[in-house]
Amino acid sequence: MAATMQVDIVSAEAEIFSGEATMVIASAELGEVGIAPGHTPLITRIRPGEIRVQQPDDGEEIDVYVSGGILEVQPYVVTVLADTALRADDIDEAAAQKAKDEAEAALAGKSGEINFADVQRQLAEASAQLQLVKKLRR
Repeated sequence: MAATMQVDIVSAEAEIFSGEATMVIASAELGEVGIAPGHTPLITRIRPGEIRVQQPDDGEEIDVYVSGGILEVQPYVVTVLADTALRADDIDEAAAQKAKDEAEAALAGKSGEINFADVQRQLAEASAQLQLVKKLRR
């Protein structure tokens, strides 16, 4: 049996996943990271995007969308504290597309005064959700 680590993904609303894994892949602030059991301790911010959790014994791969947050790695424990987290199957594609369209329109100057940081964050989150939905369709 392959070495495993405990993985916990939680948001302010709920615990999204808690269980054993052989690998975790996440979008850290400076790029994508892969975490295997025995990884060096690490704390980093994560960007809006996908977190993939590979379960042991050829189990299913869990795909989770996070809007950002903190990733803490200990040699055999990975904790994701997400601002917002959804299992990929729970993403509302229509709502994500609408949010993306609204953000793009706001950035194009089609609606009054805006807070660019908020609109860019909304665009990044909606785009990440849509990318995950499209990936799962393949």
